Amino acid sequence: MGQCYYNETIGFFYNNSGKELSPHWRPKDVLVVALGLTVSVLVLLTNLLVIAAIASNRRFHQPIYYLLGNLAAADLFAGMAYLFLMFHTGPRTARLSLKGWFLRQGLLDTSLTASVATLLAIAVERHRSVMAVQLHSRLPRGRVVTLIVGVWVAALGLGLLPAHFWHCLCDLDSCSRMVPLFSRSYLAVWALSSLLVFLLMVVVYTRIFFYVRRRVERMAEHVSCHPRYRETTLSLVKTVVIILGAFVVCWTPGQVVLLLDGLDCKSCNVLAVEKYFLLLAEANSLVNAVVYSCRDAEMRRTFRRLLCCTCLSRSNHKSAHYSSSARTGASTRIMLPENGHPLMDSTL
Repeated sequence: MGQCYYNETIGFFYNNSGKELSPHWRPKDVLVVALGLTVSVLVLLTNLLVIAAIASNRRFHQPIYYLLGNLAAADLFAGMAYLFLMFHTGPRTARLSLKGWFLRQGLLDTSLTASVATLLAIAVERHRSVMAVQLHSRLPRGRVVTLIVGVWVAALGLGLLPAHFWHCLCDLDSCSRMVPLFSRSYLAVWALSSLLVFLLMVVVYTRIFFYVRRRVERMAEHVSCHPRYRETTLSLVKTVVIILGAFVVCWTPGQVVLLLDGLDCKSCNVLAVEKYFLLLAEANSLVNAVVYSCRDAEMRRTFRRLLCCTCLSRSNHKSAHYSSSARTGASTRIMLPENGHPLMDSTL
């Protein structure tokens, strides 16, 4: 480890990494900020609506909705962190102190890590409830709370490490190009961790799909072939594709670029696309609200009640047909009777 550069400016580290720090607003800077502000506002409004819906509807006061509420909170935090970034980017970056720069990046890393980790926690809880033939309303609250605490501990850990330890202020040769004050090894670990989360989600949702499909086929052998059984399988396929597809589209490009930079790929022009891929990753905080909450029928009814007071009486009438224990965070509902008992109240 060589000399440390704690008293240098942001421009010093950007010049060292070869990342241009323009003193004036360029057209691409204006475009990124305009898109970023738009996405941030949509993320904030959408996730605030999800949190308000969960808080106002007693039917959502169930453990599985704690995780969905935590996902909305993490995405809300991500929206605020990205909004902060938009007001401290472009030519304004050069005016940041080292502490201000680490704060800007730490907020973003912490919030996005919490969002990704919550997606995995939701997948794990759904898998456990399906395999244990357990209603989501009967999930142990303590375990779900422990998962939420674990998510934020991991997110805070990864978000704070670069500012206190995993930086390159004392080793300029290890500085990344995309994030000039971070060590390349941190970027590689962060990218590999996110890719690992995706692989685990693929395994978990694949197991859920095949398990439910076998159950559906078994039920069909003893009951006349009801169209709903086939609809259940098709709905499962659709939901799994949407969940995993959204993650791939929003996260994979950015993780691949981070990994290439972390592995010090000299021939890879990562700086040409990094801002757009970060914007795409931030857009996942908007997509999450649609995939995990807005596709739920009861959630949509609650949204309408919140947004349109005149629909309150009609929504309450429709809601009366639904049991308070038969609610989950997405759209696919499954009630497969076995020996007089429901197999599950939902899966995805």
